Amino acid sequence: MQLRNISLDDLSLYESFYCEPQMMAHLGGAWDRELMPDKLRRDVEKVESDRAWVFKIIPDEDSSNAAGTVCLWENSWRGESISEIGWMILPQFQRQGLGTKAVRAILDKARAEKRWGEVIHAFPSITNAPSNAICLKMGFSLIEECDLEYAGQMLRCNHWRLDMRSLPSNAA
Repeated sequence: MQLRNISLDDLSLYESFYCEPQMMAHLGGAWDRELMPDKLRRDVEKVESDRAWVFKIIPDEDSSNAAGTVCLWENSWRGESISEIGWMILPQFQRQGLGTKAVRAILDKARAEKRWGEVIHAFPSITNAPSNAICLKMGFSLIEECDLEYAGQMLRCNHWRLDMRSLPSNAA
């Protein structure tokens, strides 16, 4: 598995996530396709200016197709600046451990580069069992259930927190 920066060539990948009801079931519903070029452009600009890490997950060295994305970015939560992580895995690649491997890889990279601070937050929907399981496997602590606004909609989420100082080397 490899992580590669997203690029402006990844429009079809973005459409396969954000415009598909199945992929957006836990995130308030599918977006309109005409929003995707601007969303991708903004995300690529954040990557190029080092304001976010947005990686596509390449399942193996021989593949040119992405299995999903994993991201780290700065966000605001209850008036404070936090580092937040999120990921999406396409249906045909789910239940293969790629989400866990990608989260592990980006957290290891963040620790190695001393980037994103000592605490990482995650906010998967309370109904997204696979993402909540990844948080648990990676050593995140469940803080609370909370309401979170995403793309103009309120979502009921679990608020997970990971102290990067307690992350074992090559987190298992």
